[in-house]
Amino acid sequence: MDLIIASGNRGKIAEFSEMIESPIIPFYELIGDLDIVEDGKTFAENALIKARVIYQRLEKDAIVIADDSGISIDKLGGEPGIYSARYAKEGANDKENLQKAIDSLEAKGFKESPAHYTAALAVVSKYGEYLVHGWMYGKVITSPRGDKGFGYDPIFIPSGYNKTLGELDSTIKSKLSHRAKALNLIKPIITMLQGKE
Repeated sequence: MDLIIASGNRGKIAEFSEMIESPIIPFYELIGDLDIVEDGKTFAENALIKARVIYQRLEKDAIVIADDSGISIDKLGGEPGIYSARYAKEGANDKENLQKAIDSLEAKGFKESPAHYTAALAVVSKYGEYLVHGWMYGKVITSPRGDKGFGYDPIFIPSGYNKTLGELDSTIKSKLSHRAKALNLIKPIITMLQGKE
């Protein structure tokens, strides 16, 4: 069975391809662009919504993997959370969302804050639905550093490090990341599902 990723985010697709040892196909290559309404109240609900919609639209058996992930900043009351991809506004780009997080912290008089990333990964196939989570803890700063990664990476410093994800080498990031932790949990599930064919 083909492994389909329910994401149009190129940074995310590249990260998944690097970490999963199976060929992975972006959903839009099979069914074109699709607007999926992510109206869940948690990362887990949104990941399942995306995986279910793509699975239902495919005209063949496949394993669909979807994630919903984002950053929660303590001194912003957990914002942006599930709204990480559209924090500045609907359709915002990474730079706009990053700037809104910086501006929001500075407006409250903070230069840094404890924060964590969450990744919820859902897998949907004819054999059922599975869901796992991964987390990465650290802090955010208001002066971006580095141009690696995407999203909020230039302001996030993982616990135990003094560099942002925007500065850290991708091999280090892939060991630390919330998505990597979730992928490590989901890999045996995907292997099991592929073995049923």
